[in-house]
Amino acid sequence: MTATGWIGENAAALTGLADRIWAYAEPSLREWRSAAATAALLRAHGFTIAWGTAGLPAAFVATHGDRGPVLGFNVEYDALPGLSQRAGVARHEPVAFEGDTYAPAYGPGHGCGHNALAAASAGAAIAAARALGNRATIKVFASTGEEQLVGKAYAVRDGAYDGLDAFLDWHPSPVTGTGWGVTSALYSATFSFLGSPGHGSNPLGTRSGLDGALLLADMIERLRAGNVAPSGRVSYTISGGGAPNVTPDLQTVWVYVRESTHAAATTLYDKVVTCAHAAAAAGGTRLEHRLVTAIRQGLGNRAGARLLHHTMSELGPPAFTDADHAFAVRLQAAIGRPAAGLATEVLPLRPPAEPDLGGPSSDTSEVSWAAPHLRLVAAVVPLGVPLHSWAATAATGTSIAHAGLLAAARYLASAAVTLVEQPETLAAVRQEFEAAERPPAPLPAAPSRRTTCRHPSSSTPRASRRALPGRRPSPPNP
Repeated sequence: MTATGWIGENAAALTGLADRIWAYAEPSLREWRSAAATAALLRAHGFTIAWGTAGLPAAFVATHGDRGPVLGFNVEYDALPGLSQRAGVARHEPVAFEGDTYAPAYGPGHGCGHNALAAASAGAAIAAARALGNRATIKVFASTGEEQLVGKAYAVRDGAYDGLDAFLDWHPSPVTGTGWGVTSALYSATFSFLGSPGHGSNPLGTRSGLDGALLLADMIERLRAGNVAPSGRVSYTISGGGAPNVTPDLQTVWVYVRESTHAAATTLYDKVVTCAHAAAAAGGTRLEHRLVTAIRQGLGNRAGARLLHHTMSELGPPAFTDADHAFAVRLQAAIGRPAAGLATEVLPLRPPAEPDLGGPSSDTSEVSWAAPHLRLVAAVVPLGVPLHSWAATAATGTSIAHAGLLAAARYLASAAVTLVEQPETLAAVRQEFEAAERPPAPLPAAPSRRTTCRHPSSSTPRASRRALPGRRPSPPNP
């Protein structure tokens, strides 16, 4: 049986897995049921499962075979906070809520389509293994916490991806295509400001953690005016909760710093760290600074992109129905986007953007420095619908996502078979990868402690500004 034939015969199993993961809607580092469901499908088709990649319980590596070229497939299954939404409904209609009386919030939802990503990649790996038999070793890397960009960064540091001949990957999108552009480098860090609580009616003598958080937020806004290049991004959230009549003694700013290269991201990140120390000093609070993760920019592979584009052009775009297009138009109207419907073609092969104006980041970029990274996107949401939105969640639980994930599975499985059956193609992919200049890894070989520091008037000495977490990173303070 051909790889694409297997996918067609098992489409219901793959879309069913995507729908289960969509319903679980488990956030980063807590994808227990999603991981178990994905592992169960792979195990049923002859894969062995090794749990706990890089010490992360919801991550695993599934392996089929032990000879020939070693091909890896990427699986992610984490949802995003606040994006709960009823599937197939073209209005904002959350179905899950969390939080307390003082800080209610919508529950998580699959606004990035990782439910479709997991099902398609698992299906592609099984299909490739069935088609290739003992001619290749197939590995599935099921990664936890991609939305926090921690899973693969620590797995790469620990050598989980060593020995791969190629790493096949895709991501949900409003369009279908491929290229050899790069994703942005990123730093993720938390800055917690610790003060002293008191009654809101008598703030004298208390120190507000919120003061430190707001001062840092304001300085970040000032940085944007003249210290951030067009390719740079600094985004943040403030968390801590509480009530207005209690001086907040703990507030945390979670910051993402992105730039086109790791070196540029480091420069911008150091500016944010300096601002955090100044905010703590001005507000009289104690600062605890924790670097959650750091990743380099992604490494593109032109030879791999050409293979993918040829494969995608031969197989054609996702097969959407009239009902899919009708829902897409309703969803676009609901968020004020043009009634463009769904993408119905495979885009031309895309070179890297010039100039680089910045863009998204993924911890798969770390894998691209350990093995050749072949990456494509496939449409699972309507045109103009942004990922990381409730509208995307509404689409990723429907037949629109089913069509996109089945197409992606066919693309990846077919490309994997070609890499084995055409050794010269795999050799070209490897040669380009090995010729690339590699920047130093942003995570150390051994763990170190988080930073704890007080404002300059404190007698407590300041620790290193860029200390790193241990081998088992935890999510930032809620």
